[in-house]
Amino acid sequence: MTRSIRRLICVTALLAAMPGAVAQAQTIGEPEEFTAFAVNMGALTGTGATAQLIFNINRWNPAAERDELFTILKEKGQEALLTRLQRVKSVGTLRTPNSIGYDLRLALEEPGKDGGRRVLLVTDRPVGFNEATSRPVSIDYPFTVIDMQIPPKGYGQGIMSIAAKIIPAGRSVIVENYDTQPVQLNRIEARKRTKR
Repeated sequence: MTRSIRRLICVTALLAAMPGAVAQAQTIGEPEEFTAFAVNMGALTGTGATAQLIFNINRWNPAAERDELFTILKEKGQEALLTRLQRVKSVGTLRTPNSIGYDLRLALEEPGKDGGRRVLLVTDRPVGFNEATSRPVSIDYPFTVIDMQIPPKGYGQGIMSIAAKIIPAGRSVIVENYDTQPVQLNRIEARKRTKR
Protein backbone atom coordinates (compact mmCIF):
# COMPACT_ATOMS: atom_id res chain seq x y z
CA MET A 1 0.00 0.00 0.00
CA THR A 2 1.52 3.32 -0.99
CA ARG A 3 0.70 6.66 0.53
CA SER A 4 -0.58 7.94 -2.81
CA ILE A 5 -3.82 5.96 -2.64
CA ARG A 6 -4.76 7.00 0.86
CA ARG A 7 -7.27 9.79 1.03
CA LEU A 8 -8.44 12.42 3.51
CA ILE A 9 -12.16 11.87 3.86
CA CYS A 10 -13.39 14.59 6.15
CA VAL A 11 -12.56 17.36 8.53
CA THR A 12 -14.78 17.59 11.58
CA ALA A 13 -15.07 19.97 14.51
CA LEU A 14 -17.32 17.63 16.48
CA LEU A 15 -14.41 16.43 18.62
CA ALA A 16 -13.43 20.00 19.38
CA ALA A 17 -15.18 22.36 21.77
CA MET A 18 -18.74 23.13 20.71
CA PRO A 19 -21.37 25.61 21.94
CA GLY A 20 -23.02 24.77 25.25
CA ALA A 21 -26.34 23.90 23.64
CA VAL A 22 -24.68 21.17 21.59
CA ALA A 23 -22.75 19.84 24.56
CA GLN A 24 -25.96 19.72 26.58
CA ALA A 25 -27.77 17.86 23.81
CA GLN A 26 -25.13 15.15 23.91
CA THR A 27 -25.61 14.46 27.60
CA ILE A 28 -29.40 14.17 27.41
CA GLY A 29 -29.75 12.44 24.02
CA GLU A 30 -32.02 9.43 23.88
CA PRO A 31 -30.98 5.96 22.72
CA GLU A 32 -31.32 5.57 18.95
CA GLU A 33 -30.91 3.05 16.18
CA PHE A 34 -29.60 4.02 12.75
CA THR A 35 -29.84 1.70 9.76
CA ALA A 36 -27.94 2.32 6.55
CA PHE A 37 -27.36 0.73 3.16
CA ALA A 38 -23.57 0.63 2.78
CA VAL A 39 -21.72 0.58 -0.56
CA ASN A 40 -17.98 -0.06 -0.46
CA MET A 41 -16.32 2.14 -3.10
CA GLY A 42 -12.72 1.32 -2.10
CA ALA A 43 -10.22 -0.60 -4.18
CA LEU A 44 -8.83 -2.69 -1.31
CA THR A 45 -11.93 -4.51 -0.18
CA GLY A 46 -14.01 -4.91 -3.32
CA THR A 47 -15.61 -2.03 -5.15
CA GLY A 48 -19.40 -2.22 -5.19
CA ALA A 49 -19.80 -4.61 -2.24
CA THR A 50 -22.99 -3.81 -0.31
CA ALA A 51 -24.38 -4.53 3.15
CA GLN A 52 -26.98 -3.31 5.61
CA LEU A 53 -25.46 -1.77 8.72
CA ILE A 54 -27.11 -1.14 12.07
CA PHE A 55 -25.74 1.39 14.57
CA ASN A 56 -27.31 1.10 18.03
CA ILE A 57 -26.59 4.07 20.32
CA ASN A 58 -27.33 3.40 23.99
CA ARG A 59 -25.85 6.65 25.26
CA TRP A 60 -24.26 9.83 23.89
CA ASN A 61 -20.86 10.87 25.22
CA PRO A 62 -21.03 13.77 27.68
CA ALA A 63 -19.14 16.96 26.81
CA ALA A 64 -16.48 16.32 29.48
CA GLU A 65 -15.61 12.92 27.99
CA ARG A 66 -15.46 14.36 24.46
CA ASP A 67 -13.21 17.20 25.63
CA GLU A 68 -10.89 14.80 27.45
CA LEU A 69 -10.45 12.66 24.32
CA PHE A 70 -9.77 15.69 22.12
CA THR A 71 -7.18 16.99 24.60
CA ILE A 72 -5.42 13.62 24.66
CA LEU A 73 -5.31 13.59 20.85
CA LYS A 74 -3.86 17.13 20.67
CA GLU A 75 -1.32 16.68 23.45
CA LYS A 76 -0.26 13.03 23.16
CA GLY A 77 -1.28 11.88 19.68
CA GLN A 78 -3.25 9.09 18.07
CA GLU A 79 -1.76 6.17 20.04
CA ALA A 80 -2.70 7.76 23.37
CA LEU A 81 -6.20 8.47 22.03
CA LEU A 82 -6.55 4.83 20.97
CA THR A 83 -5.48 3.56 24.40
CA ARG A 84 -7.91 5.90 26.19
CA LEU A 85 -10.76 5.19 23.77
CA GLN A 86 -10.41 1.46 24.39
CA ARG A 87 -11.13 2.13 28.08
CA VAL A 88 -14.22 4.26 27.47
CA LYS A 89 -17.52 2.58 28.33
CA SER A 90 -19.27 1.38 25.19
CA VAL A 91 -21.87 3.79 23.78
CA GLY A 92 -23.48 1.19 21.53
CA THR A 93 -22.75 -1.30 18.76
CA LEU A 94 -22.07 -1.52 15.03
CA ARG A 95 -23.33 -4.67 13.32
CA THR A 96 -24.95 -6.25 10.30
CA PRO A 97 -28.36 -8.00 10.63
CA ASN A 98 -26.64 -11.41 11.00
CA SER A 99 -23.70 -10.51 13.24
CA ILE A 100 -23.13 -9.79 16.92
CA GLY A 101 -21.15 -6.67 16.03
CA TYR A 102 -18.63 -4.73 18.03
CA ASP A 103 -18.63 -1.83 20.46
CA LEU A 104 -18.78 1.83 19.52
CA ARG A 105 -16.77 4.12 21.82
CA LEU A 106 -17.79 7.65 20.87
CA ALA A 107 -21.17 9.04 19.78
CA LEU A 108 -21.62 12.78 19.18
CA GLU A 109 -24.33 14.81 17.51
CA GLU A 110 -24.51 18.39 16.32
CA PRO A 111 -27.71 20.18 15.27
CA GLY A 112 -27.79 21.55 11.73
CA LYS A 113 -29.17 24.88 10.57
CA ASP A 114 -31.86 23.16 8.50
CA GLY A 115 -33.35 21.30 11.47
CA GLY A 116 -31.35 18.16 10.74
CA ARG A 117 -28.19 17.04 12.51
CA ARG A 118 -24.80 15.53 12.05
CA VAL A 119 -23.90 12.32 13.90
CA LEU A 120 -20.30 11.20 14.41
CA LEU A 121 -19.46 7.69 15.67
CA VAL A 122 -15.90 6.51 16.41
CA THR A 123 -14.45 3.24 17.65
CA ASP A 124 -11.24 1.24 17.71
CA ARG A 125 -11.47 -1.19 14.82
CA PRO A 126 -11.00 -4.96 15.23
CA VAL A 127 -7.44 -6.03 14.40
CA GLY A 128 -6.91 -9.71 13.54
CA PHE A 129 -3.98 -11.89 14.59
CA ASN A 130 -2.20 -11.70 11.21
CA GLU A 131 -2.41 -7.91 11.08
CA ALA A 132 -1.28 -7.56 14.70
CA THR A 133 1.77 -9.82 14.20
CA SER A 134 2.88 -8.81 10.69
CA ARG A 135 2.12 -5.11 11.34
CA PRO A 136 1.44 -3.85 7.79
CA VAL A 137 0.84 -0.14 7.10
CA SER A 138 -2.86 -0.61 7.93
CA ILE A 139 -1.94 -1.02 11.63
CA ASP A 140 -1.37 2.77 11.68
CA TYR A 141 -5.09 3.22 10.85
CA PRO A 142 -6.67 1.89 14.07
CA PHE A 143 -10.05 3.67 14.07
CA THR A 144 -13.42 3.26 12.38
CA VAL A 145 -15.16 6.62 11.83
CA ILE A 146 -18.80 7.06 10.77
CA ASP A 147 -20.02 10.53 9.75
CA MET A 148 -23.79 10.82 9.05
CA GLN A 149 -25.98 13.72 7.95
CA ILE A 150 -29.55 13.21 9.19
CA PRO A 151 -32.19 15.56 7.70
CA PRO A 152 -35.33 16.58 9.62
CA LYS A 153 -37.37 14.34 7.27
CA GLY A 154 -36.51 11.54 4.90
CA TYR A 155 -33.35 9.51 4.53
CA GLY A 156 -29.88 10.59 5.58
CA GLN A 157 -26.53 9.87 4.02
CA GLY A 158 -22.95 9.59 5.19
CA ILE A 159 -19.56 7.96 4.93
CA MET A 160 -17.67 5.37 6.93
CA SER A 161 -13.91 4.96 7.03
CA ILE A 162 -13.33 1.38 8.16
CA ALA A 163 -9.62 1.95 8.82
CA ALA A 164 -8.65 5.54 9.63
CA LYS A 165 -6.08 7.81 11.22
CA ILE A 166 -7.28 10.73 13.35
CA ILE A 167 -4.97 13.73 13.16
CA PRO A 168 -5.38 16.94 15.23
CA ALA A 169 -5.67 20.14 13.19
CA GLY A 170 -6.24 23.16 15.42
CA ARG A 171 -9.80 23.05 16.77
CA SER A 172 -10.73 20.29 14.34
CA VAL A 173 -9.47 16.87 13.35
CA ILE A 174 -8.59 15.34 10.01
CA VAL A 175 -9.69 11.78 9.32
CA GLU A 176 -7.37 10.00 6.88
CA ASN A 177 -8.86 6.95 5.17
CA TYR A 178 -6.61 3.92 4.50
CA ASP A 179 -8.52 2.86 1.38
CA THR A 180 -8.97 4.91 -1.77
CA GLN A 181 -12.60 5.73 -0.95
CA PRO A 182 -14.71 5.58 2.20
CA VAL A 183 -17.78 3.37 2.39
CA GLN A 184 -20.85 5.32 1.24
CA LEU A 185 -23.84 5.18 3.59
CA ASN A 186 -27.21 5.65 1.87
CA ARG A 187 -30.85 5.62 2.95
CA ILE A 188 -29.98 6.20 6.62
CA GLU A 189 -33.00 5.94 8.92
CA ALA A 190 -33.05 6.98 12.58
CA ARG A 191 -35.36 5.49 15.19
CA LYS A 192 -35.67 6.31 18.89
CA ARG A 193 -35.16 3.33 21.20
CA THR A 194 -36.32 2.66 24.74
CA LYS A 195 -33.67 2.93 27.45
CA ARG A 196 -32.36 -0.32 28.87
